[in-house]
Amino acid sequence: MDDANETMSKSGRIFAVVRTIFIYLLSACIVLAALLFAADKSPRKSLFGFRYYTVLTPSMEPELSVGDLVIVRLANAEEVEEGDIITFNPSEDSEAYLTHRVTQKLENYQGTGVTCFRTKGDANETEDGFVLDSSRLIGKVSFHIPKLGYLIRFVQLRWYFVIPLVLLLIVFFELLKIYFKAGDEQEPQPEAPDKT
Repeated sequence: MDDANETMSKSGRIFAVVRTIFIYLLSACIVLAALLFAADKSPRKSLFGFRYYTVLTPSMEPELSVGDLVIVRLANAEEVEEGDIITFNPSEDSEAYLTHRVTQKLENYQGTGVTCFRTKGDANETEDGFVLDSSRLIGKVSFHIPKLGYLIRFVQLRWYFVIPLVLLLIVFFELLKIYFKAGDEQEPQPEAPDKT
């Protein structure tokens, strides 16, 4: 019986630790999401000089796949070289962003004093049909996290599902806590040795 009590109390302690870690991580994620998913869509808005974007097209496969989350460090034209993967706004009239590879850096383009870039998606057969002015450059891709973009897009587009989901998870863990506590209370105590 002592072994059963010890096992139950160990499992209860393990559950309490896992639950606490989960709640702290969940809280940290919610705070981070609040910072990252704020309504302002300015391309220069960043957290410590970094922005995130979700890959929506297969133009950069196999390097970047649809659903990947790319972390972009804000950069100016001087920091970008041929071969770098950059994120940019392809048109002043659009709020869309592209992430493609620089195939050519054109300093002092046509004598204008402006640095421009030719870009191409790795999966595309031809270069993009425009020359990118450095004023539309957002930054260089630092790294990417496979498929995390799907979750980010879900939170952005279906944010009203997130609050009930968080509440359901909290209730779930509270119910598990009650279940483990009830199991500890119902465990029969070892009988005292007979003194006769």
